Amino acid sequence: MDTLSRLIDLARPQASLDLRCLLTGGFDIDHTPMEAGIAPFHLVLDGECVVETAGGAQLALHAGDFMLFPRGAAHRVRDIGRATATAPLTLSHDGMLPLRRNGEHPGSADLDLLCGRFVYAPGSSALLLNALPDPLHVSLGGVQTLGALQTVIALMRTEAEQRQPGALAIVTALSHALFAMALRVHGERNASGAGVLALLADARLGASVQSMLSAPERAWTIAELGERAAMSRATYARHFNERAGMTVMDFLTQIRMTIACDLLLRTQRSAAEIGEAVGYQSEAAFGKAFQQSVGATPGRYRRQPQENDQESG
Repeated sequence: MDTLSRLIDLARPQASLDLRCLLTGGFDIDHTPMEAGIAPFHLVLDGECVVETAGGAQLALHAGDFMLFPRGAAHRVRDIGRATATAPLTLSHDGMLPLRRNGEHPGSADLDLLCGRFVYAPGSSALLLNALPDPLHVSLGGVQTLGALQTVIALMRTEAEQRQPGALAIVTALSHALFAMALRVHGERNASGAGVLALLADARLGASVQSMLSAPERAWTIAELGERAAMSRATYARHFNERAGMTVMDFLTQIRMTIACDLLLRTQRSAAEIGEAVGYQSEAAFGKAFQQSVGATPGRYRRQPQENDQESG
């Protein structure tokens, strides 16, 4: 499994589609903050709009643009012209999804927007989701090399419009593909920046990340990892820090904690066994490192999903 696929697998994002918006003229729709573990997204199937973040930034979205709020930040969706909203918003159902409109004529929409969310496990997703900008905006911008991404979006639009049997399952599955492709494109476009995706886009450094993910239990040294990247110890440490925005050892700790979170949720292995699997010689050492990184003991972290289910019930 390649590194990005492994990180997505660890994050375990579950896609769900909330509604489709067909809007015309003036509109201003407020989106309140989401609770931890929920990352809302918007995909412009056709038309254009402006998304205003809680910090006041205004980002124009056009057909094919994807925007994700990894940490669930509040935002507003407005029309490009910033016209005064006059028509009331109505909610119906188009046979596939709830449908939000502010116009009476089905064919007159200025914006066709698909809105959904990714629900993820906070601990095991930290390495990937916490490193993303909030919001993450991937714009096609007519770049020819993004043909595959354009194909996915075109298929999502077709399925949303035709609403044939199985359409919702297809569009939901394609949301997962869109997420992975958007992360890949963002990493490639921002390869000179800092963060996990920029790190993976660096072929030499990416090899050392793959090694850490494949063998988290190993007592890695910077010199050994530098060899995997065909660099000297000092050069590797410097380049890694520049790309990742953190030291090699801090990154290794994050990988270990991410995998530990995943094992705590997916398996029945004991904390001692999991600690050993990610490179800790004693349960006490693992518990201390886990508490410092995740903010909860391994046992409490494992119980949290059941506790949340009981509270919501």
